[in-house]
Amino acid sequence: MEEKNLTINDIAEELGVSKTTISRAISGKGRIGADTRKKVLEYIEAHNYRLNVIAKGLAQNKTYNIGLVLPGDYNVVELPFFQNCMMGICKLASERDYDVLISMVTGQNIAQLERAVTNHKIDGVILTRTLTKDAPMEYLKESGIPFVAIGSTGDDTVIQIDNDHRRACKELTGNLLRQGIKKIALIGSDESHVVTGNRLRGFEDAFGELDGWQGSREVFLNVDNGRQVEEIVKRLLQERIECIVTMDDFLCGCVLDALQRSGAQVPDEVQVGSFYDSTFLANHMPSVTSIRFNVEELGTKACELLLDLLEEKDVERRTLLGYEVRMRRSTRSFRTGS
Repeated sequence: MEEKNLTINDIAEELGVSKTTISRAISGKGRIGADTRKKVLEYIEAHNYRLNVIAKGLAQNKTYNIGLVLPGDYNVVELPFFQNCMMGICKLASERDYDVLISMVTGQNIAQLERAVTNHKIDGVILTRTLTKDAPMEYLKESGIPFVAIGSTGDDTVIQIDNDHRRACKELTGNLLRQGIKKIALIGSDESHVVTGNRLRGFEDAFGELDGWQGSREVFLNVDNGRQVEEIVKRLLQERIECIVTMDDFLCGCVLDALQRSGAQVPDEVQVGSFYDSTFLANHMPSVTSIRFNVEELGTKACELLLDLLEEKDVERRTLLGYEVRMRRSTRSFRTGS
């Protein structure tokens, strides 16, 4: 028999009972006789009816929507990260009969998120970025709505999932230093992003594990455009830098462009690495040593955590996913086939 959408009102009229009784039978909550509940469920099964999402939501006091919070100030280079993350979230949400409602936030402006929560449009929220001063996170904590943060935070009360950036950056940096590099520089982005701090700590950790390393290192943060990178690279070349590592693929692309304009050869004169991989870096000539994270998996796992939380299941407070360090031709010691 062909499936038909069924409303609570339809069943109530057919069985001659109230809509409240039908809601209680479907949800399993509230006072209702066992015989009545059995009659309702048998009717649904016998007629091969499928409750529509609205009826199901009314019965269980749910919207079957989850909110996805995206930063309104992302740049075009960050777009693939958010796209892949969203793909993982949407796929799993669809499999579990949820829809995704997107809210954009910029700095302290969280009006879209506030409307979605205040108007009861969503059951829970996924944050796609964590900040040192995080207005969306503080609002969600105050509102009491369940949420999961993609990224790390020092607040142990927050359900959070992230890749192990600190360990990954430590491993890549350590690989470079063990090859004899003595003059290395790190170029990073916005200090207000928690991931920036984690990547910086991983970079610094690598030096602590190398007994007797004698060399120089420089760190440049809050770099967000090619002009800044150009000036930094000029200075580093004057200082005869041996290796430049960047925190993401955008900055790495700027470094590669600046080195090309200066005539410096990679890796013969300057080695280059990135703490975040992309198709551009993998296909660049020479290919660039970097760290690969499975972003779609990150989104999928974040959605799984939130939906389990909404179903009142026990979930881990902090989840760290893995990574892969890919040593390529932009550094002199690369693994063949990586």
